[in-house]
Amino acid sequence: MGILHDDVVVMSPPDKEGDPTVITVNCPDKLGLGCDLSHILLSFGLCISRVDFATDGKWCYIVMWVIGKATTRWGLVKKRLVGACPTCSSASGISYYREELQHPPKPPNVFLLKFCCHDRMGLLHDVTEVLCELELYIQRVKVSTTPDGKVLDIFFITDTRELMHTKRRQEDTKEHLRVVLGDEVVCDIEEVDIEVTGFSQASTFLRSAITDEAFNFENPDKDGICNSVSMDNSLSPSHTLIQIVCRDYNGLLYDLMRTLKDYNIQIAYGRGTTKQNGNCEIDLFVVQADGKKIVDSSKQSALCSRLSNELIQPLKVAVVSRGPDTELLVANPVELSGRGRPLVIYHVTLALKSLNICVFSAEIGRHNIEHRECEVYRFLLNEGDCISVPREKIEKTVWQTLMGWE
Repeated sequence: MGILHDDVVVMSPPDKEGDPTVITVNCPDKLGLGCDLSHILLSFGLCISRVDFATDGKWCYIVMWVIGKATTRWGLVKKRLVGACPTCSSASGISYYREELQHPPKPPNVFLLKFCCHDRMGLLHDVTEVLCELELYIQRVKVSTTPDGKVLDIFFITDTRELMHTKRRQEDTKEHLRVVLGDEVVCDIEEVDIEVTGFSQASTFLRSAITDEAFNFENPDKDGICNSVSMDNSLSPSHTLIQIVCRDYNGLLYDLMRTLKDYNIQIAYGRGTTKQNGNCEIDLFVVQADGKKIVDSSKQSALCSRLSNELIQPLKVAVVSRGPDTELLVANPVELSGRGRPLVIYHVTLALKSLNICVFSAEIGRHNIEHRECEVYRFLLNEGDCISVPREKIEKTVWQTLMGWE
């Protein structure tokens, strides 16, 4: 018999306010499942305080203790988690991998959202918040301010609900935007070919000055958060133990799972817990894609180094000069599958809004930085606002907001 669809993901609400919601996932296993699930939770702005997971290579059982918000739509969270799990078939037994995992998935339809309205403080963040609440994923953005105080914003978006081709979904999106932008906003949505967005083009390189100085992923900065990453092959006859101790932050589990997925590392058993002092302790028993332990010392060293670098600098933030102008740069490494961390633009614009800094223009693009593909967010900041706020404070505030330490 196959497992009932409703039992794939089970949510147990907290006994009292402030306690975590317990999410249990019981489904066939696949490489990268933990990455996919943690990406979904992160996209809803949820924090994972504890996680236990176990698998025999065919079936997995995951329990996550998740801290939500008053506005969290738990029913929608469950729907997205179920959609990420491999399916089961009561007729043919367990289906370990869905068909789409064996064939490249069809790229999502891309839509061009453009609007014009009067500029004001925090406008970009308010728009980003609306799009996130509507489950619209921002692929690229071009924001510019005209001399007469108006903004022309162009967003390339995809729809998680896959309904943007319908008139009802488009009108609902426009109505939500009018609530925050005013009735005078001029708004339009249309579907575009993926070639128009430039997604299919090869990544370009940033100028060497930016690459070498602002986005150096090899050297941890003063805000590094990782304490230790170690491996041990003596505690299990068939698995390698990876032990991690680091400061907890928003998206830690996703960054860890993303890295292991990129290295084709399968987790057999794992446990992670956030301590009262803010540190997180994680133990993972893993195997390689061939089902064997990691015994090669060079492979061990490479994986430990990569994990350490990822947890030290999951994102990179820099404030640089462009002549008389000030530019904020944020680099977000993407998975080998091409997917980046969610809600980056939301948290960056939230930080700028808290500092009362207006964004004159903004862009999101894909670039190769030190042989890694990254989403690079570029914000040209209002010159008058930046004079009263030190650049070090801008950088620190953005970094702490992204890490969830604000």
